[in-house]
Amino acid sequence: MPLSTIVNTFAGNPLNRASERRPDADWLKARRDDPDSLALALWNGKPLVEDAPGGYASAKNGAVRIAYISVPMARDIAASDERLLFMGLWKETAVFAVDLDGGADPAEGPLRGLGRFEDLRGVALRLPAADAGILATAKSMFEWRRKHSFCANCGQPSAAVDGGWKRVCAACRTEHFPRTDPVVIMLPTFGEKCLLGRQAVWPKGMYSALAGFLEPGESIEEACAREVKEEAGLTATEVRYHSTQPWPYPSSLMIGLFAEVSDDNAAPDQTELEEVRWFTRTEIQALLRGELSGVFAPGALAIAHQLIKAWAEN
Repeated sequence: MPLSTIVNTFAGNPLNRASERRPDADWLKARRDDPDSLALALWNGKPLVEDAPGGYASAKNGAVRIAYISVPMARDIAASDERLLFMGLWKETAVFAVDLDGGADPAEGPLRGLGRFEDLRGVALRLPAADAGILATAKSMFEWRRKHSFCANCGQPSAAVDGGWKRVCAACRTEHFPRTDPVVIMLPTFGEKCLLGRQAVWPKGMYSALAGFLEPGESIEEACAREVKEEAGLTATEVRYHSTQPWPYPSSLMIGLFAEVSDDNAAPDQTELEEVRWFTRTEIQALLRGELSGVFAPGALAIAHQLIKAWAEN
């Protein structure tokens, strides 16, 4: 059961992470050797998926699901347990993930006939919500593993322990843990209108919520107020929480907020944003229906969409 009535895409991983079992090397080995254990595969960050019941092969919009493989197969193609991650338990069944890379598609080699690798962002809304949450966890963890194979303290190689959830430097014994980068993403509001902005690199006509990374020594509310001031020149007077979204690009936590501001004298900073625009509730409703000429919002995958939608329906 979700802890919140608002569950964004990539949230809601249903696995029991069983973190208390991770330090038990013998228990993990037994799970790796258990023929009932399952593994999911990612190749260059793309998950192995298959058509779900009711879907159809190569369907552009057909339903898909995780294509699980056996753990022995995962270990064979990984060539090293360093690339294995203990994901947790589905009831009593252990679930692992294997990180693959290289130029040759494994679905055309050792995994032929078992599924196909697709971009996670592209298939996220075609996956069951639980599968999207599981894959987001694996993708974020593997991004961390790739970028932290060397000790940040002394520069020597580090090794995976605790099922892949910790790395230890053999030289200086420094322990390294997965990181998550918090991002505040907010919808500024003033009376019966809300503010959206656009970056120059975005597709023409796309507007979205404002966002920025939380800095050390800041509360969530302070980061929200700072970003609203920096990007749009507005002063936040009240900050309200909406929901959060794990975002595996590479490993962020999007903290969705509404920010009531003191006035509507908005101006883009021309660094983060090239343009800002106020929208009435009627305009936002038309925007979400795709009926506002020349303008569009992020798709339902993004928490920005959910913020905009929640304000429009309030």
